[in-house]
Amino acid sequence: MQSVITSKYQTTIPKAIRENIGLSVKDALDWKVKKGEIIISPSKRNFLKYRNAVKIGQGNIADDIEVARNLSVEKYR
Repeated sequence: MQSVITSKYQTTIPKAIRENIGLSVKDALDWKVKKGEIIISPSKRNFLKYRNAVKIGQGNIADDIEVARNLSVEKYR
């Protein structure tokens, strides 16, 4: 299969390839060069690195808003 590189150095991944490896919109690709050949592969989605990143349970919205405001003020000092 072939695809053409545009003037903006973009190309289209052929539909058969996209379907075969399950690519969809917003997926990321890894590019490598080995011995003069380009190897393109889907980036691994490492969902487990976000484990325990979101805190759950009761919170205090007023305190959260105050913290966010303070962080915003510090950002522009």
